[in-house]
Amino acid sequence: MESNKEIYQSRETVYLYNLPVGKSAVVTSLNAGGITRRRMMDLGLVPGTEVEALRYSPFKDPRAFKIRGTVIALRKEEGCQVLVEYKGE
Repeated sequence: MESNKEIYQSRETVYLYNLPVGKSAVVTSLNAGGITRRRMMDLGLVPGTEVEALRYSPFKDPRAFKIRGTVIALRKEEGCQVLVEYKGE
């Protein structure tokens, strides 16, 4: 069994946009304001929400994420405003 210190050190905080395909993470914070922040929150991107990176388009933008059972595409500008924490390999 891992100690709390080992669990903490194995976690990695990244922008949602940089989450590798096939990986899941938990939203830790939003770095957006105004209407963009409201839209993201309406989509379910609130701290504590689990998200999964599903796929990216042929030109790498936008990328598709599964959020609360729904697939949502986000462009780089939006995905880089959401911080997530996942267990890195």
